[in-house]
Amino acid sequence: MINTSLTDFIQLARSRRAIRRYTDEPVPPDLLDLLLETATWSPSAHNRQPWHFAVLEAPASKAKLARAMGQRLRADRTADGDPPDAIERDVARSFGRITGAAALIVVCLSMADMDSYPDAHRSQAERAMAVQSVAMAAQTLWLTAHAAGLGACWLCAPLFVPELVGETLNLPADWEPQSLLTLGWPAEEKEKTRAPWPSRVAFLDR
Repeated sequence: MINTSLTDFIQLARSRRAIRRYTDEPVPPDLLDLLLETATWSPSAHNRQPWHFAVLEAPASKAKLARAMGQRLRADRTADGDPPDAIERDVARSFGRITGAAALIVVCLSMADMDSYPDAHRSQAERAMAVQSVAMAAQTLWLTAHAAGLGACWLCAPLFVPELVGETLNLPADWEPQSLLTLGWPAEEKEKTRAPWPSRVAFLDR
């Protein structure tokens, strides 16, 4: 028997979308606090909770980060030999996505409390466990935001320039930026497709 709570959660998970356009309405501070606190209840390797969240709400702060990342994007794509007009469109799109949200959350990883090993194999595995833990916290944050009626979008750009993001925001040295999560009240509706069920699943014992 599937109860109402499960049915509601399934609908919540299936209706989540990546929202990139938002209204100008701010996210109430108490709601933002609740989203972040709920995210910290996510599972993590060894229960070390290796996540950190840097929250930007002021337009100037968001613009500062967007400009710094845009400059690097322009330089990298120029070095790749891409057409200047295509580069400028990409930079403008990136700036709009970062500055157009009411709140910007820089999702960070810290290895400070994770186990350490003398060999590369176990060290890499430990880091992967921490990355997975941070991703689960971000997913919890996203679903909670969706349940509250907010839109969100996961931007992986910080993985290409973690040092730049850290320096621009003056983050602690052990906070490694993993993503940007934009948050705001949706100004668009999105459709979403998925591969046919169960094309990505293998039932090995069934």
